[in-house]
Amino acid sequence: MSEQTLVMPAPPLPRRAAPSFEAWSLRCVFGVLAALALVFLVAPTLVILLTSFTATESLRFPPEGFSLRWYAALLDADQMQAAAWNSLVVALWTTVLCVLLGTPAAIAIARSKSPWVRACDVLFMSPLLLPALAFGFAALIFIHRLGLRPDLPLLVLGHVIVCTPFVLRTTIAALTQLEPSLLDASRSLGASEWTTFRRVTLPLIARGIGAGAFLAFMASFDNVPVSLFLADERTEVLPIHLWQQIENNLDVRTAAASGLIVLLTLTLMVIAERTAGLTRQMR
Repeated sequence: MSEQTLVMPAPPLPRRAAPSFEAWSLRCVFGVLAALALVFLVAPTLVILLTSFTATESLRFPPEGFSLRWYAALLDADQMQAAAWNSLVVALWTTVLCVLLGTPAAIAIARSKSPWVRACDVLFMSPLLLPALAFGFAALIFIHRLGLRPDLPLLVLGHVIVCTPFVLRTTIAALTQLEPSLLDASRSLGASEWTTFRRVTLPLIARGIGAGAFLAFMASFDNVPVSLFLADERTEVLPIHLWQQIENNLDVRTAAASGLIVLLTLTLMVIAERTAGLTRQMR
């Protein structure tokens, strides 16, 4: 008598429950809010980009014709170029100081459980919560109390205060993903604290530091409130210069400069996303 193998039928897969009305309505509300936010954020940028290619002598939307004449005119805008150079210098110094100050602070906060250290974390993040205009005005009053006048070093210092939280937050996020066993293994093999930091910790959190440095650079380059109060008459930065040009004579070159800033920002964002994983480090 031959043996017959009995094949048991696989149990049916459980059917997914249909989304409830509450879940469906919640998705609709968030979808509508996201769409509105996207429109209000992207639409002004598109208007600026289209206006920057206008062929007329004045700012008009929609433009009557398209031309690159105003982008070419930026090559002769000496005052605007000087303001852009000042903004670049301030942003570079700000980024370097933010990395040098924010990285050790992030390591100390991530490793400590003391309530005082947690209080320092809240203190360091406070520039993102306070209105930047109020901080700039308060900083101006403070330096006048000290008998000082606005200049380039004080402008960089003001930018460092408001931009360091970006490096601090992304570096802390990178440290939370760091395996403590790797540090323990390095110490158990005889490595010093400095060697462990240089060979293990720093390479693993480099992307978080890079993401914070990118955000600090962009926040400093585009900063208006702090620059408005702490820049002296010899240090005109690009955002203030563009604001004055729009307020006084509506120079079409301001639209071209703004469009160039938008394009460069998008390019840097793509590079930061490919190299440092910007969106992943901000989670």
